[in-house]
Amino acid sequence: MSDLSSPVTALKGVGEALAVKLARLGIERISDLVFHLPLRYQDRTRLTPIGLLRAGHEAVVEGEVTASDVVKGRRRSLLIRLRDGSGILSLRFFHFSPAQQQQLRPGVTVRAFGEARAGATGLEIYHPEYRLSGGSETPVEEYYTPIYPTTEGLHQTRLRALTQQALGILAQTPEVLPDVIPDTLRQRFGLPGLHASLQLLHQPPPEADLEQLAHGHHPATRRLALEELLAHQLSLREVRLRIQADGAPELPSGRNLQTRFLAQLPFALTGAQRRVLEEIALDLARPAPMLRLVQGDVGSGKTVVAAMAALSALAGNCQAAMMAPTEILAEQHYRAFKAWFEPLGIEVAWLAGKLKGKARLDTKAAIADGRARMVVGTHALFQADVHFQCLGLAIIDEQHRFGVHQRLALREKGEAGGLTPHQLIMTATPIPRTLAMSAYADLDVSVIDELPPGRTPVKTVVVSDERRPEVVERIRNACSDGRQAYWVCTLIEESEALQCQAAEVTRDELTQALPELAVGLVHGRMKSSEKAEVMTAFKAGELDLLVATTVIEVGVDVPNASLMIIENPERLGLSQLHQLRGRVGRGSTESFCVLLYHPPLSKSSRQRLAVMRETTDGFRIAEKDLEIRGPGEVLGTRQTGLAQMKIADLERDADLLERVTALAQALQGDTDVTTVLVRRWLGEAAGRYGQV
Repeated sequence: MSDLSSPVTALKGVGEALAVKLARLGIERISDLVFHLPLRYQDRTRLTPIGLLRAGHEAVVEGEVTASDVVKGRRRSLLIRLRDGSGILSLRFFHFSPAQQQQLRPGVTVRAFGEARAGATGLEIYHPEYRLSGGSETPVEEYYTPIYPTTEGLHQTRLRALTQQALGILAQTPEVLPDVIPDTLRQRFGLPGLHASLQLLHQPPPEADLEQLAHGHHPATRRLALEELLAHQLSLREVRLRIQADGAPELPSGRNLQTRFLAQLPFALTGAQRRVLEEIALDLARPAPMLRLVQGDVGSGKTVVAAMAALSALAGNCQAAMMAPTEILAEQHYRAFKAWFEPLGIEVAWLAGKLKGKARLDTKAAIADGRARMVVGTHALFQADVHFQCLGLAIIDEQHRFGVHQRLALREKGEAGGLTPHQLIMTATPIPRTLAMSAYADLDVSVIDELPPGRTPVKTVVVSDERRPEVVERIRNACSDGRQAYWVCTLIEESEALQCQAAEVTRDELTQALPELAVGLVHGRMKSSEKAEVMTAFKAGELDLLVATTVIEVGVDVPNASLMIIENPERLGLSQLHQLRGRVGRGSTESFCVLLYHPPLSKSSRQRLAVMRETTDGFRIAEKDLEIRGPGEVLGTRQTGLAQMKIADLERDADLLERVTALAQALQGDTDVTTVLVRRWLGEAAGRYGQV
């Protein structure tokens, strides 16, 4: 007999063709059907008198056919008039057969379901579901009718029938899907049982609150959402335990080196930077690997914090490595660390994909024998052929570009010294607390919530592209005062080629409109060396205006740039707009960001641009972004696995996270429960945590 773990082909009526369609919905095993929840429900549990029907409402009606005619209009249709004691209604079919016409002849009683609309003959239902009825004694549905997410060629009735088969199997073999949250915890947190919740969501009785079900607030939905969030959090805690089970080098404070480093900086650290450095120092002094996420808004001085942490590793006779997601950003960090560390007698090496031949071999040798104490690069640092003599600290910039599995892979890089490196993860994408609690449950979080003195807040204006000539004039004025400007072209659909082409066209137009200015161009299809050359020229002030795609989103630092134009900002999320805006306002001059939109704007675009105009607080912006776009988008990639929630919704279910954290703590160490939950909710992804 098949059980829930059997493939769907074990169900009656499922052949290869149907299995392919089900697989498109992520349904491969019978248990997947049980967790494939309805999007909404229809109320077919009662008959509605025709006289009480309202346009826009779905209802079950029953009456006698009084007329059946083929009507010629713009489109031929079969028009059936249906009468009960309270009124008359039309059923209209645009696709019909002679057999159907014969079946729906005057005198028969029909029960029909559909949405009533105002039509040519009064209220009409187009293409209702119907059956010939034996009169009112024919029973109505016992439960609300589920409407499932589906795919082309897979009808609701088929999906319902398969789900009923799956629920039947669950009823016969309930032990296959154990309710692993212990009764004591269920009572403490007021959770309904797992099987009862699933049964109710597939077949809600008429007394269930349809409003609650529709918005995901029903206790049954919340029970499943909580279990799913719990599975994600337990899997991340597993990752943390696995990493922390290894020893890590106990690193001293490196106070002597740090003092010499700070003495050469032209500014003092902010209170927030000092607070975060104390938290890092406590972690580094312990013999277990640090796993800390540092969030700091654009320009809050995260790189200096990273440098201070690196000096602790170097003082402890270990190496430190810093990894950035793009070559532009990695190169910039390399230049900063070289300028800071070489005067202290520390060799800084650079490793990226574009480093080839002898230069690459020499760098790898210097990393392996420990001459290169500080190493900066892209994910090339993680490649199997790169060996460190003794890696004490790994710093990862812009964490949301890297997933959990890279955090695990870092363990291997410390194997030479027999110890796992400490991990410091930095992001300028402020992550709302609810997301941090779930996406980064394996990390301790520090926040740099203070900007260095002397930074001027950027003023943001929202302008329609009909006023483009005025904006071009504004660039002329800024540059004639000795300032520099950015013009950012955003994504056209998803095509990088079109995006680069648009940037080239914009560069040509602006060169023509502003012949007295030196205009540069940076886009994703240029070679890294070409990009670096243009960036260096812009930084050195040889270019007045830089036309760029969103490749300049992170980390580009040109204090003399005081004006940024972002074209079609409505195509970007708030966090990305905030990142881009952070490229200006890095000096003491008043800076401006012009959001040049293309009208008309949708409601959510208007909301987003208004938020940008009102605030420069990255955390407020991130909260709004989460509200408007949802977690998958805010985290930047779907690599965290979190964006792929089946039932939970981080925004809707944010209030569950405190309970989830408490439950995760209560269950920590119970490997049986953890294994079942992680496998149930993360499926194949669960393997990811095990493989590394």
